[in-house]
Amino acid sequence: MAEARPISHRDGRFVAMPLGGIGTGNVSICADGALRQWQLPNSGNHRGDLPWSFFAVRAGCVEPPLDVVRVLQAPPPPADAARTPLVTDDEIPTWQRELLETVPPVDGTTFAGTYPEAEITYHDDELPVAITLNASTPMVPGDVEESSLPVAMFTFEIRNTAEHHVYGWLGSALQNAVGGDGYSPVTGVNSRLYGGNTNRLLRTDGWTKVMLENNSLAPDDPGAGQMVLATDSSTATGLVQWQTPEEFFTFLGSRAWGVDSSKLDLAPWMPDSLPNSPKPASGPSVAGQTWNGGLAHRFDLAPGESTTVRVIMAWHFGNRYADFGQFGPAKEQWGASRFFLGNAYARRHPNAEAVVDHVLPRWNDLVETTRSWVDTLRGSSLSVDQIEHLAAQAAYVRSPSCFRTAAGRFHGFEGVLGASTRMWNGDLGGSCPLNCTHVWNYAQAMSALFPSLEQDMRETEFDVMQHPTGYIPHRVIAPTFLPQLWDTGIGGPEEPALDGMLGAVLKTYREVRRGAGTDWLARYWPNVCRLLDHIHQKWDPDRTGLLHGVQPSTHDIDLTGLNSFMGTLWLAALRAAEEMALIVDDDQRASEFSDRFSQASAAYDEALFNGEHYIQVLEEGDNPDFQWVTGVLSDQLIGQWWAHTLDLGHLLPVDHVRSALRTVVNTNLREGFADFKHGYRVFADGEDSGLLMCSWPAGGRPAVPTRYADEVWTGIEYQVAAHCLVEGLTDEADRVLAALWARYDGTRRNPYNEIECGDHYVRAMAGWSVLEALGGYTVDAVTGTVRLRPGRDGRWPIMLPGAWGWLVREGQEARLEINGGEAVGHFTIESAVDGRAEGSHP
Repeated sequence: MAEARPISHRDGRFVAMPLGGIGTGNVSICADGALRQWQLPNSGNHRGDLPWSFFAVRAGCVEPPLDVVRVLQAPPPPADAARTPLVTDDEIPTWQRELLETVPPVDGTTFAGTYPEAEITYHDDELPVAITLNASTPMVPGDVEESSLPVAMFTFEIRNTAEHHVYGWLGSALQNAVGGDGYSPVTGVNSRLYGGNTNRLLRTDGWTKVMLENNSLAPDDPGAGQMVLATDSSTATGLVQWQTPEEFFTFLGSRAWGVDSSKLDLAPWMPDSLPNSPKPASGPSVAGQTWNGGLAHRFDLAPGESTTVRVIMAWHFGNRYADFGQFGPAKEQWGASRFFLGNAYARRHPNAEAVVDHVLPRWNDLVETTRSWVDTLRGSSLSVDQIEHLAAQAAYVRSPSCFRTAAGRFHGFEGVLGASTRMWNGDLGGSCPLNCTHVWNYAQAMSALFPSLEQDMRETEFDVMQHPTGYIPHRVIAPTFLPQLWDTGIGGPEEPALDGMLGAVLKTYREVRRGAGTDWLARYWPNVCRLLDHIHQKWDPDRTGLLHGVQPSTHDIDLTGLNSFMGTLWLAALRAAEEMALIVDDDQRASEFSDRFSQASAAYDEALFNGEHYIQVLEEGDNPDFQWVTGVLSDQLIGQWWAHTLDLGHLLPVDHVRSALRTVVNTNLREGFADFKHGYRVFADGEDSGLLMCSWPAGGRPAVPTRYADEVWTGIEYQVAAHCLVEGLTDEADRVLAALWARYDGTRRNPYNEIECGDHYVRAMAGWSVLEALGGYTVDAVTGTVRLRPGRDGRWPIMLPGAWGWLVREGQEARLEINGGEAVGHFTIESAVDGRAEGSHP
């Protein structure tokens, strides 16, 4: 079992692992042990803050006398520490610095994480106990509901390292944020949206809970909700309502060892059994203020003895509204209306108390199931770096980039607005709504981990977004009953993105292979055909096999001319359509798509391959602005990458494909950016290495080159690296991945937050294709096959419909070992070379 990479708080300044479920919001556990980036009330805000929310410990001995109090957080770096462009993961709020000036922090921390689990080891020479924290949030691959719980779960292990008996209290504190919007500044307990907040204590089933509420709010208020702080002791004591850290630490310091707590059994509503201790404030908070809630969980340990303390934080903010700016022209129906979207998790659980009541009896099962997934990665043949970064792919699905409405409809922004978007759209809320087809073209993680969510996105595209003539705009308007972006300017680009439409075909086939079923495909097959007919009629009316004219793309501009970016997506879409036609017994369409593919493949290769890589050829009347022409575009074979993920074979001559890939890596992988002139956003700087979007090694850079040419996008890097692995270009793949993961190793960027047009940018979920390429397999639920490519021996993580485990490869033999879930159907292992069955798994 591979151990997670240990990162000290000094080296991991930028580490922030988000905790929370799909569509629930997050709080991040950081390498220094702090909780930051509170994004709970349907908000995307990397600077979201919840002051006076922390963990602390008081530990001591009676003889010899010892009494030590520490905030369980490492010392902060200097306020003027070097920053990284467009990144805020290292920002430490002022209140945390002030807290650590009032109450000492621990000497240091070490973080080790495999998403969604983090382990923090606290180091302090004066504490008579050794403390470690396991922080996690439930994640069950394939189970959307259990992976959509709005909770953060903390298990502290406390071991007596002294030669004498040690007593102590584990303190936990949480601010009542009910009524807040997640965006407005909070100073201490002060915010203009606070007021009427109340906290109450409840003891049930061996737990002590503080219920954080605000009953003064209307039920439909955007900030209405509930929070819970709880610990696993029926005799834990609480300071239920307080406002300053001095109050809480006075309370913690007043704890007396040996005080009889039996009265709490008789009066469980009492927050404290100690008569001479600070009393909580009473009544609702005044306008503009809130209360904090705090608990103290007692422990008594003989020398060498250990104990565990569990703490849970849960939240429930069900009133999600369409409160984000959407693309397209202004429409009168928006007016002053609030369009309710709701949250799926809030339909399942009426409040945070119900969430806690659901989780507590299942705590061990949820932890074990989550760990089963983590151990599947850590027990595989993946390297430590591969495990860390590929596990983090799931974080994007569970970030504020994504949500599910009360009706169960899944939606995704491109990311969360942040430092990389302030120059054009601020840094609060979701980036570029919604369901952007061309950006989600790269995302592969969700289709493997939660295939029903990608299936829902396809249904939205065909049932809601598709125009009667066949085209699909690249964004959806929410709520979906509103008029969609038909026959109007969209933005990013203005006209419906062609690559997004081609991707809709590819993703439809992917969802079928992931288990959507043939009946589902039959339902949407007419939509697919209508879409392809539209593409053919608009971009290849003369039936040349080549796409011509203006081709709106993910570069937020219009491509023109003959180019392999659109061309290979077109080729892959034709092949996918052929396969789908065969599944639904549409032989005429299958033959038609096969013929078009053969014609187009030969035409593109002849027109664009220059002996080394694929170029762009402008035609008469094409606008030369924002093109690359003779340049080396890193995404020039994106359709071939897609074809390999879907087992569609080579779209172009294999020797040309491999030559082009080598050229991309050898030309565009830059080592060092200190002297590089950035025209726009800086995603690699200083001594970083990264794959440029495009370069012109032989000269000929256009006066107005393709937009973002000088940027480094992790989604493209993952796409190119995975493609290299499938083609056997291992050295090239390793170079690209080493550059990417070195940039996001926690020292200057966060391994759980790869940025582009915002934080937690979903294009980064292309990384899942690296995992499957390393394992050398594809999965097809239609035929019940796991198809092998040439690959290395080892145990490789694999997702099957309903289950996960390892594909074990040993020479000419292969087998499946299931570690969690239950596979839907029977799967046979086949060689991609000759189709010979090498093993099977029911």
